[in-house]
Formats: sequence, structure tokens, C-alpha cells
Amino acid sequence: MAPLDRTAAVAVVGCGAMGTGIAQVAARAGHPVLMADARPGAAEAAVRSIADALARLVDKGRLAAAERAAALTRLTPVAALADLAPAALAVEAVAEDAAVKTALFAELEGVVGPDAILATNTSSLSVTAIAAALARPERVAGLHFFNPAPLMPLVEVVSGVATAPAVADTLYATAAAWGKAPVHARSTPGFIVNRVARPYYAEGLRLLQEGAGDPATLDAVLREAGGFRMGPFELMDLIGHDVNFAVTRSVHAAFFGDPRFQPSLIQQELVEAGRLGRKTGRGFYRYAPEPEVPQPRSVAPGPAPAAVRVEGDLGPAAPLAGLLRAAGVAVEEAPGPGRLVAGGLVLALTDGRTATERAAADPADGRDLVLFDLALDYAAAPRLAVAVADGAAPDAAARAAGLFAAAGKRVSLIDDAPGMVVMRTVAMLANEAADAVLHGVATAADVDAAMVRGVNYPQGPLALGDALGWPRMLAVLDALARTYGEDRYRASALIRRKVQGGSRFHG
Repeated sequence: MAPLDRTAAVAVVGCGAMGTGIAQVAARAGHPVLMADARPGAAEAAVRSIADALARLVDKGRLAAAERAAALTRLTPVAALADLAPAALAVEAVAEDAAVKTALFAELEGVVGPDAILATNTSSLSVTAIAAALARPERVAGLHFFNPAPLMPLVEVVSGVATAPAVADTLYATAAAWGKAPVHARSTPGFIVNRVARPYYAEGLRLLQEGAGDPATLDAVLREAGGFRMGPFELMDLIGHDVNFAVTRSVHAAFFGDPRFQPSLIQQELVEAGRLGRKTGRGFYRYAPEPEVPQPRSVAPGPAPAAVRVEGDLGPAAPLAGLLRAAGVAVEEAPGPGRLVAGGLVLALTDGRTATERAAADPADGRDLVLFDLALDYAAAPRLAVAVADGAAPDAAARAAGLFAAAGKRVSLIDDAPGMVVMRTVAMLANEAADAVLHGVATAADVDAAMVRGVNYPQGPLALGDALGWPRMLAVLDALARTYGEDRYRASALIRRKVQGGSRFHG
């Protein structure tokens, strides 16, 4: 399917930050852009804002002055919706309220031509419901940009029940022609990103609620070991707790109270206190009047061991053996269940069970059992998290920190939580991604692309599950489900099928 011709007019209704960004993208792509807003002067202010943004690009050498001038000539603020009649595509970016959006489209339907496409920039509302009241719901689709629209590459092209395939395909081709990375999605709660990303916040909040660690430490572990751009607490502070909490509540309600999307009482308290994050100066961290620089907790390392025995396959943690050798630690290899042994200390990668449960189930692991968390790249990760079994020697964490310090790692001690931090978060992200594929929301390729391009994940959750192995992911999920006894941690039927068939999502 071909994209819209660059001479075709694009209308943008709603000139807040998102609408202004979409207008800038369309104008730079060569389209005449008509800008409308119910607030007097808002469209004109949006044009000035775009002029300033493009001027900054010129100053940085990222845009030619002539290209800026040409883009600005394509922007036309209009006084009334009736002035949008020439538009071949009308994109709304008004309040996130289904009734408001439907009423707007009902009015636009009588203004634009019969072949014009009506696109909603909703982030989580039902495209099907927004279009249902229109005479021609087949020409309505979601065109969900991410903020800031000029910078973020991802665009979710969302089809409702009535959306014509040709409409979705045209929007996909048009977004690609605008330099974006589009993905197709079906209109289900949260689409791809706002559905699949929910566990990133939810598991962090639950670990905090259970006292597994403080926000700064949990954030540092997910950044420095998990490879995520931001930890969940600093990210929620950036998004705004009112916004993040509202999306979680919306998705939870839309899935009829599925416990997988249950909102957090901790976040509700922050919202009720007005501590919404950066925009109010206080959230999990303080930003005003004096910015807080939170420091993660690290264990003071004990002496590095002279020798360590690697018993069996360490799986994704195999690079640790090479790091220890390079540091001068004598490394002996022997058969075994996959663990490191240094003196009386036994260290093993978490399998979803707590260290205490694992030590009780397998006395061969010894009394001084320390579990360590997943790292996306053990060779490069500067920090690892560890958890110590109840009843272990008081110096077990320090001895583990000494061993990992020899491999160049700082160590954060967390409470003995099932699945630890990175492993349980990755497993739950992969689980939700698998369910999105199972339910026909999007393809595995589009799910992974959306999470990498839309929220800067270091790797798509399904690709990461492929790399770690679905038996490992399933074992972690099942361990979480046993420990908590909650449907929240039920494993996707598609993951079980992958394990039974020995197959992968990619390749």
C-alpha cells in the first residue's frame, strides 16, 4: 500500500504537546498541515513552538535553514473545524476521553471528504468504541505517536473491529514515509506498549511494597544489570504518577480486573499526596528545590577467594567464569547443577524460587546459599543483585560481594524475594508479550519492535526469552505463581506451547 501523497493535506486537531509534535513531523515530511484547537490562539502558539524547535535544529546543524523555512510555510492555523475540509488525513490529539474523541470525529465526518482517513492518537482507549457511532467507522484507525513525537520513532497503527485493512495499511506506509517505525496492532486495552510495559512498573512497585529494596537500589539493578535505560521508579517520576496510574487503572478495568494489571497502593498514595514526580518536584525522588541524587545500596566486599569451582553450566551467567580467570582467581570446572562454589559459599543464578526455599529443597546447596540475579550482559554489567538464604552466615553477602568484585561488579543485597529483580521483571515482560501475540494483538516481530523503539528496552522481551530459553522463563513464572498463589503470575499458554514444542518466537 502506498503512503499518502506528500501534496495531501493533513489536519491536526488539538495543539497541545502531542498535536504540535505530530504537526511538526507531517510538515517536515512535506505535507500541508492544517492545525485546529478549541482554545483561542492555541494553534498559532503551536506554530510558534514548532518554529522555535526547528530553529534549534538549525543551530545544531541538524536541519538546513531552507528546510526550516519550507516546513513553516506548510503550517496553517485555522479558526474552525470547517476549515479542515481539504484534509486527506485528520489526526486528533485532544483529551484522552472517548466521548470527546467520538464527538469530534462525528463533526469531522461531515467536514472532510468521503475518502479522508480519521486517525486517533489515543494511547489506550478503544478505537472500536471511538469509531462505533460514526456513519463510516471503517475509515477510523489509531495512529499512536509517542512523546515527543518528533523524536520517538515508534507509531502504533491500531485497527478497530471496523477499520478497513486499506486504511491501516495506508497509515502504516505513511508513518514509514515520515521516517517513523510503525507497527500494526489490534485495538485491545493498552495496544502493545501500554499493555506489555505494565509489569515493568508493577514488579518494581511490588518489590518495593515487600521491602525487597529501596527505589534507588532497585532502579540501579534494572539499569546496570538489566540494561534498561531508566529504572521503573525514575521512569514513573518522569512520566508522572497521575498519568502512569491512570493508564494502569484503565488497562486493569478494561481487562475486567485481571490481577496481572492490578494498580499499586503505593502509587495511589503518591497521587493522593500530589507527589506526581518531576512535574511537581517530588515523586519517589525529590527534584525541587534541591535535586536529590539517590544512591543505590552496595555491599562492602569481603576478600576475593583464591579459587572457585564452577559446577555445571551457568547458563547466561557463563561469562562470569572468564571474568574471574582474568582477575587471577583459579577456576576449576566440574560437573554439577550449575553453580559457583567458593569455600563453603554456594552461588547460583535465580530460578524464580527464593534462596531460602531453594536451600531447604536441596541441602546439597549448603547452608550458605546466595542467589544472584540475571544480567543482560554479565561481561559488561557493573552491578549485580544478590539474595541470601535465611540462616546463612552473617558474612555470606560480603563474601559473595568479594567474589563478584573480583569480576568487576558492585553488589546490591536485596531481601530474599522470589525471582529477584531483573529475572522476575524480564519474565513478566516476556509473559505479557507472549499473551499479546497469543491474543492476536500483534505479531512477535511487531511486539518486540514496539518495546525497543517505543520505550527503549535493551532487547525485545520475546527475543530475550528466546535467548534465555523458554524453559527457564517458564520455571521462573511457575515459581512466582507457587510462591504468591496469585493468578497474576500465571504463565501464558503460548509459552507453555513453546516449551513443549521446543520452538522460539524468532527464527
